[in-house]
Amino acid sequence: MLTFTNRTALVTGAGRGIGKAIAENLARHGVTVICVSKSAESCGSTAAAIVAAGGKAKAMAVDVADGSGVAKAAEALLAEFPAIDILVNNAGITKDGLLFRMSEADWNDVLSTNLTSCFHWTKHLARPMTRARWGRIVNITSVSGIMGNAGQANYSAAKAGMIGLTKTLAREFAGRSVTVNAVAPGFIKTDMTAEFVNNPEVSAKILEVVPLKRFGEAADIAHMTAFLCSEEANYITGQVFAVDGGMAM
Repeated sequence: MLTFTNRTALVTGAGRGIGKAIAENLARHGVTVICVSKSAESCGSTAAAIVAAGGKAKAMAVDVADGSGVAKAAEALLAEFPAIDILVNNAGITKDGLLFRMSEADWNDVLSTNLTSCFHWTKHLARPMTRARWGRIVNITSVSGIMGNAGQANYSAAKAGMIGLTKTLAREFAGRSVTVNAVAPGFIKTDMTAEFVNNPEVSAKILEVVPLKRFGEAADIAHMTAFLCSEEANYITGQVFAVDGGMAM
């Protein structure tokens, strides 16, 4: 077991897929988890599952792309909890398309949800971490932000931006013992990727560039994230960990 001592975590995009796996993994380690998603039903389902399994969780429906909504949510949480010790910025969407066919709205929606949301959550929740001289921030980026991916100019730009944000905040917060790291998933089996994972022809082409020759599981990302949030990772900051079966090596 990893070491956590009376910690509270907030995980965005916790209603499904990778975010749900991260929330459930942290809860199994005794962390109180605030499950955030745009849908009250989805984050509520994750929180209920955690509580049913004997863990501690709270659901909060927030549109992470709404800066004022994030500010109000953060204010309410800090009135209820002494601090949010762990922040996992995982919420993300895709609106794929080649650049010449991509609308400005699709560009802005992906950047707002995937990248700008990290700015808002971190700005509102990190100050108590710095005062306590302990905190963990993990940004869930993507190998698309490292390698690029045709048809994902908006998504790749947002995920690359998360890497730059991670490295900058790691330098800003290091003096206060708050670590900031990123996890870059490769092709992970979730409902977001089901369309090509379940297509034998498409999946075969994808696996040609994955040295381990298989898709990852949401649990693979959750295990790495939990480690980076634990006491055992207290000398790691500003790093990007690709969990991708070897794609980006």
